[in-house]
Amino acid sequence: MQRAGKILHFGTSTFPAHSIVEGQWIARDRGLSRFMTEQVTYSIFSRAIEADVLPITQQYRMGVLVWSPLANGWLAGTVTRDQPVTTHRAALARNDFDLTLLENQRKLDIVDALRDIAADLQVSLAELGLAFATSHPAVTSVLVGPRTPEHLRQNLKAADLTLDDATLDKIDQLVAPGTDVAPQDRYPVPPKAITNPRLRRR
Repeated sequence: MQRAGKILHFGTSTFPAHSIVEGQWIARDRGLSRFMTEQVTYSIFSRAIEADVLPITQQYRMGVLVWSPLANGWLAGTVTRDQPVTTHRAALARNDFDLTLLENQRKLDIVDALRDIAADLQVSLAELGLAFATSHPAVTSVLVGPRTPEHLRQNLKAADLTLDDATLDKIDQLVAPGTDVAPQDRYPVPPKAITNPRLRRR
């Protein structure tokens, strides 16, 4: 498609760090065009990629397009202890918003603390979440999915918000750098060789 002039560049999505490196090496060794971007989930709740994927994308000067910067709606400001989510059937089916689960109780605790941080900055929780994602030097852009014009206006405000070190330090105390609040939420899923004993023993 690139040679036909239909696209300028191409990229990967939710590749683990070792696959990104392998792709770069194959392109180099075979004289091929290389992946220029990586599209990956990244938010205050999903920070594990800080330990591997983001440093690799910086090393290879790849753009990073973040999806789900509001953690599947947890950082949008609509999930509270008194107002559980009753929409998003697919998410509900996966227990993403089952507030009786321990990992979701932890998410609620973090959301409460983040609300205080956002209030000190006089911004919304969503603005804080989006600004956090763009504060990492490896991140090129965030992909947002507003459902209403008001959501879009609120999301766009985050473009003018820069988080200082003190604010980022407070967030680090809630969710340590390089970790996920709920590891089962992370993409991609583990390779089959890990989860299938027959493949593991070949």
